[in-house]
Amino acid sequence: MNVVASTPDAIATAALALEAGRLVAFPTETVYGLGADAENPAAVADIYKAKGRPSDHPVIVHVAPGADIRYWAKNIPHEADQLIAAFWPGPLTLILKRADHIPDAVSGGQDTVGIRCPSHPVAQQLLRAFKNGKGGVAAPSANKFGHVSPTLAQHVTEEFMQEILPGGLIAAVLDGGQSEVGIESTIVDLSRLATHGPVLLRPGQISSAQLAEVLGVTPASPDAAAPRASGTLDAHYAPQTPVVQVALADLDNVAAQLQARGKTIALLSYQSHPGIVALAIRQLPADAAGYAHDLYAGLRELDHAHADLILVAAIPQDKEWLGVNDRLRRAAFDSRDVLQKILQA
Repeated sequence: MNVVASTPDAIATAALALEAGRLVAFPTETVYGLGADAENPAAVADIYKAKGRPSDHPVIVHVAPGADIRYWAKNIPHEADQLIAAFWPGPLTLILKRADHIPDAVSGGQDTVGIRCPSHPVAQQLLRAFKNGKGGVAAPSANKFGHVSPTLAQHVTEEFMQEILPGGLIAAVLDGGQSEVGIESTIVDLSRLATHGPVLLRPGQISSAQLAEVLGVTPASPDAAAPRASGTLDAHYAPQTPVVQVALADLDNVAAQLQARGKTIALLSYQSHPGIVALAIRQLPADAAGYAHDLYAGLRELDHAHADLILVAAIPQDKEWLGVNDRLRRAAFDSRDVLQKILQA
């Protein structure tokens, strides 16, 4: 399989593969991305094909440090320059009005485009090598659509066993170790400032408070007319096993009731629960950043236990936990009634 260490030669070869219209999976500080030349609609279509992604769901364009975003977007507001100065390279995506010459394949047919500059050294080296740093790589997370995002190269291979074999859609998977942040970038809509101001479409490591400190105003919550953006569907980031969030105080009781009904569980929590019988238990760090770093790897590990349910101890609702709460809410969305049905049966 085409999983390679991120040596200079491997990165140069991957950049040439992107220029030839192939797909390349690569590490970023948030999660691993599945990349294609953002200006090649056929290559971008292969991302959608590999992922099973709806064609109207936009992807994010990744650019090299110092890239001219005026090539990608028009009417760049002062607020964009402020956020770029404060947070790029880093886990922040800006939604701006798409330049007329940029194919709408990356925007799901909308007149906007999502742009970010990642801080991971391998991602930066790849973006600098690709078209001499003047190109853009469209890259959603390197997993099947709606599944748990990958934070290790191994997770990418688990998702795309066939696609990374010789002759498959993916030319290479660059191994850059575990993603530092662990959840996807914060997404801010700056395309409707005159009518809506800045809008926080997806929380991430960069918080609303941090954005407000730079912008001088707290970003608004998403509205019905907001642009579609990556990872903002109600159901997303989900393992195959149903995910159910349970209040910490109720966890032991719920686990006992499920065991009495012959149901098996896997457990994800930031505390120890010695009284709970589970097929697998993953205890994550008790701080928001550490929890986010380990979350997706933990969900993937528990999914492999093939339990009837993954129980997740509800996490704090403090502002610094907003991004993680967002991911867990979406991961549990399709299984929100499962626990009630089991306990009432």
